[in-house]
Amino acid sequence: MAELKIVSRKGTAEPSEKAVEEQLTRFREGFPYLRITAPAGVGNGIERLPQERVESLGKYYDSLSGDLKIVKFVPASGAATRMFKDLFGYLDTGKTNDAADTVYERLEDFAFGAEAAAIAGREATHESVVRAILSPSGLGYGSMPKGLILFHKYPAEVRTALEEHLVEGAQYAAGNGRVNLHFTVSPEHVDDFAALLEKVMPVYESRFGVTYHVELSVQDGTTDTIAVNPDNTPFTDASGKPVFRPAGHGALLSNLAGIDADLVFIKNIDNVTTDSRRSATVLYKKALAGLLLELRSEVFSYLDRMSDNGASQAELDAAAGFVSDKLHIGLPSGFDGWPAQRRRECLVGLLDRPVRVCGMVRNQGEPGGGPFFARNADGTVSLQIAELAQIAPGDRHMLSEATHFNPVDLVCSFTDREGRVRDLQRYVDPQTGLISEKSKDGRPLRALELPGLWNGSMSGWITVFVEVPLETFTPVKTVTDLLRPEHMEKR
Repeated sequence: MAELKIVSRKGTAEPSEKAVEEQLTRFREGFPYLRITAPAGVGNGIERLPQERVESLGKYYDSLSGDLKIVKFVPASGAATRMFKDLFGYLDTGKTNDAADTVYERLEDFAFGAEAAAIAGREATHESVVRAILSPSGLGYGSMPKGLILFHKYPAEVRTALEEHLVEGAQYAAGNGRVNLHFTVSPEHVDDFAALLEKVMPVYESRFGVTYHVELSVQDGTTDTIAVNPDNTPFTDASGKPVFRPAGHGALLSNLAGIDADLVFIKNIDNVTTDSRRSATVLYKKALAGLLLELRSEVFSYLDRMSDNGASQAELDAAAGFVSDKLHIGLPSGFDGWPAQRRRECLVGLLDRPVRVCGMVRNQGEPGGGPFFARNADGTVSLQIAELAQIAPGDRHMLSEATHFNPVDLVCSFTDREGRVRDLQRYVDPQTGLISEKSKDGRPLRALELPGLWNGSMSGWITVFVEVPLETFTPVKTVTDLLRPEHMEKR
């Protein structure tokens, strides 16, 4: 029987005084650029799997999944405001644009088209259709999170993005018929998500023969960051109170750390496709999971062999080769000449960490982070996902050499050899936050983001990059993206 658990509804009102002081210091001092050394590419940090290897890894994952606790973690708190930016622009200016024209002319092709048409009425105009979609008296999509928006139209039903994650979960994240999902949502929409889940979980349980166990959580308010004026003094509202802002997806690390699981899939809420186009997604998700389990087994084996201070020279050499060749970690300068005990301690430190396998797609001009090698404070070089703002102007020539893009397609394991969940804060690089320029009530402000969830928050993780097909990456950035082939069910 389906189970829905609301882990948290709202966090503490604001961060501690100590945290605020640290944030104000960050605003004054800024963040250093990531010390990238080269872009990762196929054959140099990104693995391209032959088809037979993809299939065998998927079968390996399937053979073990019944003995594992598997969770699908989906950040779903983002509002769809940007998705409807052009429609808002039309209402603000009264001037039509491509998005407004397309929505009006092809309304029946959208999953929400029938409902919007009924609200707009028989004599529908551009304006009445757009208002039917966005306004609170209509569908209310202008203030709704993406997860609750109808994305896909099927011959006999329509589905929200949230529902498509339930479907995906049944197809690659089930263990012994149990599907565990964790959605992070905004506090004001907890009840909306819960109501939809209560309605649809029994439907998909019956359809797929699984049992859903779903958790909802909200971002902890203690992870918010203070906003500042351009001169780095606290930004205050009309009543003189300091303004705090959500600190980006890196603030979700505490939500992730609260999950007790052997294996966690991470995927954004809008990156879904339809039933007839999902086969590549399912195949590669299983393959990434199989590769992670294979790597984790090797990591644990090396740690077991080095747990005794008497590890032989041959065992240390084998572990060093695995770290360099399989995990793409450049060892510190002079490592080969170190005494055996120091080498062992270094290798154990590099291996006794959380593990993640990240899918990477060929770059098609999408904005966002990419895979690079970067030099770390401990002298090692490792694979990192870098955002444009983290790359120094003098290093940005490397962007033209970059071939791949980060689609947020991760499989993770953060339990140790004893099955205990690690303290994920230990692996965060606090030097990788971001400062951006924003505005509120017409006034400029500076905002601080914590190290990103799949960027600096996972800086200290064992990281492996794998090329995945472009058809596994189907985000919805604008409303008209829903008319792309990947969001239209094949007939």
